[in-house]
Amino acid sequence: MKSINRTNIAIQKRPVKILQFGEGNFLRGFVNWMVEEMNEKANFNGDVQIIQPLAQGLGKMLNDQDGLFHVKLQGIQNGKSIDQTKLITCVQGVNNPFEDYQGYLDLGKNPDLKFIISNTTEAGIAFDGNDHGLEKISNTFPGKLTALLYTRFSHFDGAADKGLVLIPCELIDKNGEQLKAAILNYAKLWSLSAEFVAWIEKNCTFCNTLVDRIVPGFPKDTIKEIQQDLGFEDNLVVMAEPFHLWVIEGPEDLEEIFPGPKAGLQVKFVKDQSPYRTRKVRILNGAHTALVPVAYLAGLRTVRESVEDPVIGQFIKDTIYNEIIPTLDLSEDELAQFASDVLDRFRNPFIKHELSSIALNSISKFKVRVLPSILEYKSRKGTWPKNLIKSFASLIQFYQGESNGEKIPVQDDPAIMAFFTEQWSKSEIETIVKNTLSRVDFWGEDLNGQAGLADAIISSIEEKIAAN
Repeated sequence: MKSINRTNIAIQKRPVKILQFGEGNFLRGFVNWMVEEMNEKANFNGDVQIIQPLAQGLGKMLNDQDGLFHVKLQGIQNGKSIDQTKLITCVQGVNNPFEDYQGYLDLGKNPDLKFIISNTTEAGIAFDGNDHGLEKISNTFPGKLTALLYTRFSHFDGAADKGLVLIPCELIDKNGEQLKAAILNYAKLWSLSAEFVAWIEKNCTFCNTLVDRIVPGFPKDTIKEIQQDLGFEDNLVVMAEPFHLWVIEGPEDLEEIFPGPKAGLQVKFVKDQSPYRTRKVRILNGAHTALVPVAYLAGLRTVRESVEDPVIGQFIKDTIYNEIIPTLDLSEDELAQFASDVLDRFRNPFIKHELSSIALNSISKFKVRVLPSILEYKSRKGTWPKNLIKSFASLIQFYQGESNGEKIPVQDDPAIMAFFTEQWSKSEIETIVKNTLSRVDFWGEDLNGQAGLADAIISSIEEKIAAN
């Protein structure tokens, strides 16, 4: 079997237009796959140089493969099974700034550079007052990035056309704004020039984004078969689902230099990504969270078997289309298509998504993902949504910790666990529900103030108990 490198696979290098902070599965299976598509179908003509954000990482493995690896897409798309593989050729290599800090800073001097893309985890966009300047590598990603941007600013004498577009993929709201704020904090901490601050403000574009694709990562159970099919010993294969969505909040002309839509990709350039974030949280994440307690108490254990179950599958479909979508403000066509894509994703036969893993910290998830739909439905329709109420009722029963003599794998904050243990050990249903709804620390308000909510949940629990 051949080694995978640029000796065995002849590939012409393109100018490096993107510096990418992060070499993990998500960026390789999402961003690098998209760049490959844009090079093939939209004449992007750009390569990626990766920066390893932590001292230990996959940089050496990627460099040993000359930046080459495969992305294998498996799943359901528009009702059809997808199983396809693409060789990614757009990554030129990985710099480890902990080993070559000057080489890292010099990457900022590249005249072809247009974009900074990152995914350094939710905790990655942070400011650390203990980072002491440009000469020594910073603890944080924004600190490292500030040093690189200052190097670029100085090298090109503050040229306006050498400003960059920064597109963070970290899963936090207003990620672009938060990244910019951290960089400006470093400029102040390090007493960098007012001209540099003005260059950041005027000539660099910070985009808020929303990313969406499930990337399970390295297929350790089937890698030998995959390598045999490929004919190459690729040790960095990335598995991903076919669905992808990248919502980028930025200027109108951004699409001209980052031609995702032209390549047929689900890349949306918008003035405000908030409605798309709400759509994802309410439909995708909300359906997951609403599904778990209902499906688990019905004896199901994975997302796929739940949506394929005739009763529970219809329950979650009705919940999405009849109770969640009516609370959202995007066009009906957009919402219906996204909902259809979500149900296809839930059915993915190549991903075994355990309900118990989604159930982790369900109280906080329910507050963010499901409760807003319940309250908005009541506000718009004047009645409580039957299915989402059933999910709320099932959630309270789920935290009992057992069902039909079987232990339920409930995992949450110890204080939350202690509360429900006490409630279920000595209280009646009505008291349990009202005490649960009263917890402002759970829900952000005393939900007993929502007229009729407690009665609706109590009735749902009593119906379930009577049915058993």
